[in-house]
Amino acid sequence: MTGVRRSFTEGERRREVLQGVDMTLPAGEFVALLGPSGSGKSTLLNLASGIDRPDQGSVRVAGVELHRLSERERTLFRRDRIGFVFQFFNLVPTLTVEENLLLPLSLRGGADSAARRRAQDLLDAVGLPDRGGAWPDRLSGGEQQRIALARALIHEPELVLADEPTGNLDEETGLRILDLLERLLREAGTALLCVTHSRDVALRMDRILTLREGRVVAREAGRAGASAMPPLSSADA
Repeated sequence: MTGVRRSFTEGERRREVLQGVDMTLPAGEFVALLGPSGSGKSTLLNLASGIDRPDQGSVRVAGVELHRLSERERTLFRRDRIGFVFQFFNLVPTLTVEENLLLPLSLRGGADSAARRRAQDLLDAVGLPDRGGAWPDRLSGGEQQRIALARALIHEPELVLADEPTGNLDEETGLRILDLLERLLREAGTALLCVTHSRDVALRMDRILTLREGRVVAREAGRAGASAMPPLSSADA
């Protein structure tokens, strides 16, 4: 992202949510976004996914300038090249676990035998090899989040966007989900942009960016025990 600004109208007022954000996310890197509610974290995720467009500035993902695409082109890009992990698991209750996993591929006509083998490989990877025929409401919260992780990866995205991925789980289950998320994405070489309110979660990332009032106000090295880096302007992020 370069020079990204985004504002919204609230009644008769115009509120600028992002004020000239610059951010890079190299392939395979994990970056956490910290900040209070209203700081612009969710808006930034929407821009990174092409759900929204900036008022000013540019958003480039995997070499593609999303802000220049039509709404349909952005939808197809998001479907094919970005994975999502949410706080609420967003599994389709009327589909089995396997059908939920295959949904991103079904939407582009690719749910063939090879896709089913990949779905089973991912079920094995997340430790649920025999749950393909189960309904989501028969799974625990931790199991549902593991399925959500597998679904986010089934189409081999270049970027995964996570919004409070452990926010709906107890601490122990959340730690297991983070371990799994990190292992699967590291193995695949997939970049991760993770919004979180948890400093413990953020410290597991490679870098931490702190947003406040629509600006990147601080940068730190992630990974537990890494030394903090000094505050910087958004232009340096």
